[in-house]
Amino acid sequence: MSEEITKKDKKDRVLSIRDLNISFETAAGTVNAIRGVRMDLFRGETIAIVGESGSGKSVTVKTIMGILAGNGKIESGEINYIYQNEKGETETVDMTKLSQKEIRYRFNGKHIAMVFQDPMTSLDPTMQIGKQIMEGMILHEKISKEEAKKRAIALLTEVGIENPEKRFKQYPHQLSGGMRQRVVIAIALACNPDILICDEPTTALDVTIQAKILELIKKIQTEKNIAVIYITHDLGVVAKVADYVDVMYAGRIIEKGSIDEIFYDPRHPYTWGLLASMPDTDTSAKRLFAIPGTPPNLLEKVTGDAFAPRNPFALKIDYESEPPMFNVGGQHRVASWLCDPRAPKVEMPDQLKERMAKMKEENAKYDNN
Repeated sequence: MSEEITKKDKKDRVLSIRDLNISFETAAGTVNAIRGVRMDLFRGETIAIVGESGSGKSVTVKTIMGILAGNGKIESGEINYIYQNEKGETETVDMTKLSQKEIRYRFNGKHIAMVFQDPMTSLDPTMQIGKQIMEGMILHEKISKEEAKKRAIALLTEVGIENPEKRFKQYPHQLSGGMRQRVVIAIALACNPDILICDEPTTALDVTIQAKILELIKKIQTEKNIAVIYITHDLGVVAKVADYVDVMYAGRIIEKGSIDEIFYDPRHPYTWGLLASMPDTDTSAKRLFAIPGTPPNLLEKVTGDAFAPRNPFALKIDYESEPPMFNVGGQHRVASWLCDPRAPKVEMPDQLKERMAKMKEENAKYDNN
C-alpha cells in the first residue's frame, strides 16, 4: 500500500500515486482540493478510501479515470499505472501526462473500470442493456457482434441476473435498482480490467440488495484477481470489503493501514470521530458521537494541520506546521503530531474504546466457531 511495503513483488503493483495535487478554478477562487496524495494498489487487494463529503475521495479516483471536471487542474504529482501491454510486456504509464481522450480510449473499460453510485446516471435510457455491455468489448477488443453478445449474456449470468437473454433486450427503466447496478458491474467487467473502482456502489440500494452487491463484487474480485478501490463514507461497508483503509480529510490522506490497524488501533483523532459516530445498537452511549466544527475552506491556504480547529487534542505545532506521516508500526501511517514521540499521550474517547472491546469480543467468538 505504500513504498514501505517490501514483502510484495513489484510486479503485483498495479497503481502508484505519488504527491498528487489537484486544484479547481471557481468563481470564488482556486480550491486546493487534493494535497499530496500518495497511494499504492496491488493486484487482488481492496483499498477503501473513507472520509466526509468534500474530503477528496471521488476527485482522486476520477483523476485516475481521466474524468476530472473541466475546471480541474493537476498541479503536480504522478499516477503510474502498471499493466501488461499487447505484447505481454510490463509497461508503466503516468496517467497525468495523458489527455482525457487518450485515457478514455486506451484505458477506460479495458484496463480500469468504474461503478458509480447511481446506476441510472451510468446507463443510457435509450439503449438496450445488452448493447451497452457489448459496446466496450467491440471498441476495445475488436470482436464480432455475435461474440460480444454471447459474452454479454454470460456476464449477465455471472452477475446474478436471471433470464439473461430476456434482460439483454430490455431497457434500464424495465429493471429494478439492484438489477441496474448489476448491469453496471457487468459493463465494468466486460473487458476484464485490472482495476475496478467502486464509487459509493450501494448507497442508492436497500440494505438487503447492498449486501448482495458487495458479495458479488468480492466474489468476482477473488475469481479474476483484480484490484478494487472503494470510495465510501459507510464504515460498515469498509469492514466487510477492505484489506486496507485510507482515511482522507481536506484533500489529504491522514491515516492509512490494514483494516485491523484502522478499526482496532486508530491513532488520528479524526478517525476516532468517524468510528465513534457509527450507529451501534450495542453501545451504552445515549447519543451518537459527532465531530465538532466543519471542514476547512480549501479556497484558503491551509496552515499546519487542517484538522486542528476541530481537534480537542490539538497542540501548538498543529497550527504552525503540517504533520508528516509517522510510522506507528506495521503498515500503519498517521499524519498527526500526536504520533510524534515527543507529544503528550492522549486517549481515544471512552465510547470508542467500549465499541472496540465489543468488536474484538465478537470477532473472537466468530474465530472460535
